[in-house]
Amino acid sequence: MNAFKSLRTAAFVGIALAFGASAQANQKVCVYDLLGNSGDVFNQAKDYALEMQKNGAQIELKAYTDERVATEDFRTGQCDGVMAMGFRTRQFNAVSASIDTLGSTTILRNGKIDMEGSYEVVRRVIQTFARPEAAKLMVEGKYEVAGIMPMGAAYPVVNDRKINSVEALAGKKIAAFDYDKAQAVMIQKIGAQPISADVSNFSTKFNNGSVDFVAAPALAYKPLELYKGVGKKGAVVRFPILILSYQMVINQAKFPAGFGQKSREYWSSNFDRAKKVIDAAELSIPAETWMDLSAQDGNKYTLMLRESRLDIAKQGLYNKTGLKVLKRVRCSVNAADAECATKSEEEWQ
Repeated sequence: MNAFKSLRTAAFVGIALAFGASAQANQKVCVYDLLGNSGDVFNQAKDYALEMQKNGAQIELKAYTDERVATEDFRTGQCDGVMAMGFRTRQFNAVSASIDTLGSTTILRNGKIDMEGSYEVVRRVIQTFARPEAAKLMVEGKYEVAGIMPMGAAYPVVNDRKINSVEALAGKKIAAFDYDKAQAVMIQKIGAQPISADVSNFSTKFNNGSVDFVAAPALAYKPLELYKGVGKKGAVVRFPILILSYQMVINQAKFPAGFGQKSREYWSSNFDRAKKVIDAAELSIPAETWMDLSAQDGNKYTLMLRESRLDIAKQGLYNKTGLKVLKRVRCSVNAADAECATKSEEEWQ
């Protein structure tokens, strides 16, 4: 009788475990893509979901064209993971979101922007965060960063080519995302006027003339019809204020043990694929639309962003640990930069 009871109990336990595994088999990931389920980010997410089956995850993807809704659905538990811009995911992990800070990945050589060097900084930071040694930095509470991919440089898009220097920004109306307080701080610092905006409406405000300046990646230029705001007088300034990132964040408990590490390694290995999409988008912008800064103004912009970044960090709006990592990577790419001889950011505890 006891043997029978033991067998029956074991059977019930086995059934319960099997049911539990089945109940947790599928993980829902909300993916923000400007173009919904037809966009390139969503297509990359589909390949990712297929690959992650090897690591015990059965991922169901849901496309969102409203980034705020996607991240809110994740925060409230309606999604087990989310893919969104670093600005939005900062609330879940401030260290990894440091990539999306003013000038933190911009490399300047002799007053000229080194785009290859700037993207090399992003690549190395993503690789650094994907190492097992950095795993602890990728976890905050129940949230874990499960991958980072580049979205492209955020360029100044202006409605008048006369806005071609730091001094010329004074008094201008600049779109500032209301969920990233650092943007308004920087805009006010240069004497311009921050205008509250969101991913869903900043392009409309630029196109109808409500703002003079927006920062946007090439991937957004045609889909958001920014050429309407540029018109005949404006331009896209070839100066990366920052290089935007897409970040995947998961509820760690909803995924198999060790999943986050495997996921970060996957996205790190797909850097070049994402970069090809960015390059194609930049090439699609007409050559005559681009505007280059003088070496003097390039240096001024870089100094302005650096000073703003340090001030904003001191106010607690940027993560100091993340910025320390970024400075070290910048200096590994461009050791000749004057900042590499200073202790700024290094002395932070």
